Amino acid sequence: MIRVVVADDHTILREGLVALLNGSGDCQVVGQAADGMQALELALKLEPDVVVLDLSMPRLNGLEVVRRLGQELEHTRILVLTMHAEEEYVLHVVRAGAAGFLLKDSASTELLKAVRALAAGRAYFGPHASQVLALQVQQPQSRIEDPYRDLTAREREVFHLLVEGLTTKEIARQLDISTKTAENHRFRAIEKLGVRNTAELIRYAVKHGLFE
Repeated sequence: MIRVVVADDHTILREGLVALLNGSGDCQVVGQAADGMQALELALKLEPDVVVLDLSMPRLNGLEVVRRLGQELEHTRILVLTMHAEEEYVLHVVRAGAAGFLLKDSASTELLKAVRALAAGRAYFGPHASQVLALQVQQPQSRIEDPYRDLTAREREVFHLLVEGLTTKEIARQLDISTKTAENHRFRAIEKLGVRNTAELIRYAVKHGLFE
């Protein structure tokens, strides 16, 4: 059986994906997550064969989840399932370590095909993503900037929690760090991203597709 973790903050969609995968005959959903932090923690704990992951999720953006899992789980493959069709989304998730990319309007048969391909060690990109990647090979000069720039993993976590509206004290409690350390991470994130305050940080996140 292919062990799968499904992560999407929309309950109806997530439950539909779980039913589809569990009814396929060769897939078993071993965990469900409703936000990015939960997806990261579940995947690290369960080490599934495949993670089916939405990009736009609360607490931790899907792109950051892809990046972290790509660094920490050697054998888990990541399939991004998203409504975002923009070119930069495809390129960012591939560079972060995703092995598959599908739009949410794809057929259920294509989703199963993608999960099976990833479990077998192959990549799987839907028609749209394949076209974007082919164009990037043909025109490598069209660089897409990493929206996280050179933020550290902890600074990216603080960045997302700030965007979600948490105060520095709340972030410190959630990440089990001191308020001063959380404030230092906040300051460095703001400085590195070239913004002046939390309000501009939120605008930056929206502009770069890191927050809905």
